[in-house]
Amino acid sequence: MKTLLLLINLLPMTMVVSAFAQEKFEKDIIKTSAGDLKITFIGHGTLMFNFEGKVIHVDPYSDVADYNTLPKADLILLTHEHMDHLDLKALNQVRTEKTVIVLTEACSKQVHGGRVMINGGVKTVEGLKIEAVPAYNIVHQRESGQPFHPKGVGNGYIITFGDKRVYIAGDTENIPEMKSLKKIDIAFLPMNLPYTMTPEMVADAAKAFKPKMLYPYHFGETDTSKVVSLLKETPEIEVRIRKMR
Repeated sequence: MKTLLLLINLLPMTMVVSAFAQEKFEKDIIKTSAGDLKITFIGHGTLMFNFEGKVIHVDPYSDVADYNTLPKADLILLTHEHMDHLDLKALNQVRTEKTVIVLTEACSKQVHGGRVMINGGVKTVEGLKIEAVPAYNIVHQRESGQPFHPKGVGNGYIITFGDKRVYIAGDTENIPEMKSLKKIDIAFLPMNLPYTMTPEMVADAAKAFKPKMLYPYHFGETDTSKVVSLLKETPEIEVRIRKMR
């Protein structure tokens, strides 16, 4: 009985700590035909979505959040196997026995029980249509001459929330498959140099597939004002800069 009373007394404090932890992150609300989509900008390449009562985590990463304080996941998306995108500590903190994980084949070697998607694949998961888009480097390479992200290994994802198509590019450059995308409402494009895109590459890609709203993300020390300037003459693309420390 004493233990039960202690747990009851601690519960409100735990809820306050969890709420406080989430307050430090910026959030946007996007209206869709099926209700509000809440986007939480956690940091690095890490995002959280709330939609129709479900919590979706993308590339949870311990360096940018204490995942013990964040909501458990109904769905987790992993873009590739690099340690800042596949972090087993963070993953295990938000994963439950009911969590569905969508991941690449390379990720599946470390994470069991997930649903593998290959480039070009389409699945309906937790009632959401998910499309896997290639994510790779063309220009930026290691000293060995190997690209930081080889073709055919990583995924970007397009998730359909109601009438909104949201593209999370993962670690990639402005590849032809990206530039040929259609009807993207919201795009998250990376600018983490030298591993992904320069602001010029992001602007080039955005002008090609014309998302209605563009969020640069996973940008490290890259100056986000550059992409804003490069797209200032493209008013049909709304560029939004959020804290993605």
